[in-house]
Amino acid sequence: MALNDYFDGLQHVGIPSKDLDKTIEFYKSLGFDQAGAFHNGENRCAFMRYGNLTVETWEGDPVAMENGAINHISMNCTDVDKAFAAAKEQGFNVLDDEIQSIPSFWDNGIRFFNIQGPNHEKIEFCQIVK
Repeated sequence: MALNDYFDGLQHVGIPSKDLDKTIEFYKSLGFDQAGAFHNGENRCAFMRYGNLTVETWEGDPVAMENGAINHISMNCTDVDKAFAAAKEQGFNVLDDEIQSIPSFWDNGIRFFNIQGPNHEKIEFCQIVK
């Protein structure tokens, strides 16, 4: 069982936003469409899509406001439970003690976990609940 058996490509790139409305308008001016808008508690999150590239942007987290400020890249996970087990078995630096969830995203929520790469990059494995 290998972690790459349980994802099939890039799902999105996550960028926290200082001003979500301004960020949405910026990506729209580049030709992106707003593919989704959701609440996560009191904060808002938007998914901006251009072709096969999706940018997740949200409010409520600190924003670095400097180069290298991407928060995470997310792989489209096909079975988050098996992927989580495989990541642990393969000895990846798993940043979450358990699978996380946000029930307010998309129709039925998401389930995900994160690992840390060698440059302290965060890689999320995210399954959209069907």
